[in-house]
Amino acid sequence: MTINHTSNNHSSQPTNGTTPMSIDPIAVLASSRAVVSGRLTSATIVISLSSGKITSVFHSVLPASDFPPGTLYVDHTPHILLPGLVDAHVHLNEPGRTEWEGFWTGTRAAAFGGVTTVIDMPLNAIPPTTTVSGLEEKINAAQRQCWVDLGFYGGIVPGNHGELKELVKRGVRGFKGFLIDSGVDEFPAVSSTDIARSMSELADEPTILMFHAEMIPPITDSVGDDVQHSLPPLAPIGPLNEYNTFLASRPPSFETYAILEILSLAHLAPNLPLHIVHLSAIEAIPLLRDARAAGIRITAETCFHYLSLAAETIKNGDTRHKCCPPIRKQSNQDSLWAELLREDDSVIKTVVSDHSPCTPDLKLLPPDIAGAVKAKVGGDLGDFFAAWGGVSSVGLGLSILWTEGQKKGITVEEIVKWCCKNTAKQVGLAHQKGDLHIGLDGDIAVFDDEGTFEVEPSTMLFRNKCSPYQGKTLKGVVKETWLRGNKIHSREDGFGEKGVPMGKMLLQPRVR
Repeated sequence: MTINHTSNNHSSQPTNGTTPMSIDPIAVLASSRAVVSGRLTSATIVISLSSGKITSVFHSVLPASDFPPGTLYVDHTPHILLPGLVDAHVHLNEPGRTEWEGFWTGTRAAAFGGVTTVIDMPLNAIPPTTTVSGLEEKINAAQRQCWVDLGFYGGIVPGNHGELKELVKRGVRGFKGFLIDSGVDEFPAVSSTDIARSMSELADEPTILMFHAEMIPPITDSVGDDVQHSLPPLAPIGPLNEYNTFLASRPPSFETYAILEILSLAHLAPNLPLHIVHLSAIEAIPLLRDARAAGIRITAETCFHYLSLAAETIKNGDTRHKCCPPIRKQSNQDSLWAELLREDDSVIKTVVSDHSPCTPDLKLLPPDIAGAVKAKVGGDLGDFFAAWGGVSSVGLGLSILWTEGQKKGITVEEIVKWCCKNTAKQVGLAHQKGDLHIGLDGDIAVFDDEGTFEVEPSTMLFRNKCSPYQGKTLKGVVKETWLRGNKIHSREDGFGEKGVPMGKMLLQPRVR
């Protein structure tokens, strides 16, 4: 009996028929374990290689003999078939700062870890994606460089509100603004007036407005308003190479004050989804929950590093851990997990990398820390205030989350919800990405949930091998990554001798 692969059959029984009705080539991936429509089940996934779409899903492992001779067929039992991850927060920095990252290296790192879609943040490239011309430069720079699919966010900065509607039409997946200095001159922070203008422009558009939610309260003895690098407080609580000194300079009140400011403006665009990126402080959670209960359309994300790293374990001078908002204490991490795992409506909907790399010299690492190179910039080695902020982790997130989640009893279904389904929904791609069902792209991560590996230069495919995860052993190995039915990476063969980038830019405008 031969499967007619154009069928929309969801049952465990093969479709009747002896010959396919077309010569459309297919790829078939099967396993005794797959996450299909949010449920762990046996499955056989049929993908059209001409359209890249899933054409059939069977809730059993069908043998290769059920398909036409010569069909590309792989039974991955006992490994788990997951939808390709959608990392909705990545800084690829090209053009302009390709020495920090780039489309080629960043998307290869993503593919290594089962991420089949990345959404590029509007900074730290030069120019930023705050104008139509800036978007066009990004698109031109990304040509023939993307190993996975790529989308773009636009940015909101003072004075660019007239660009926003056209950026929506050009296919940006959403917009991001800073309520505190971003650390790069070309992407200044927005005031309440700027936010109000942006909300007015976007009120009826099919998009999402996102915020780096940190603001300095009116009275504070803390650091100035630079995010990525800054002068220390006038009276620091301790040495500048001690993490607690840096942590104390960015208290939770920075986040809660900014979120209250955003909520105070939400009435200006009641139908516009709002989103808090990289939520760190648990003190913000009640504010967001109350706002949602009052009908405000606001969600939040958190990051792999906030769920796996804690202030108590960060050594003096190890600026690989510097990011903003900061990595807080273990008790804060535990509460983030508790919110994420709420059985009812958690305010934290997605988990992302916020991969924000730089050249290692900007980290000012002491020579005894892995990844250190001779600094080319001013500042004392190990100074958390002079070092650039950002954590590098794209392509490691699935394994980080699975490793840490073992202590919490999480399931792969929950990871799919946070890192695939909900991230796809956040960026307007739920009709195309984030799940394994008919009509969606055939993007699959083959996950060995029992395997382990050490994070070292060969497993960090991003450009600069400088990450707080270096030297750690992670549980969960992505054995293969498939993009629209094509295997683009495997642990055994890498990208292959004749591998070429197959990623597409996702520029179709969002719809409601």
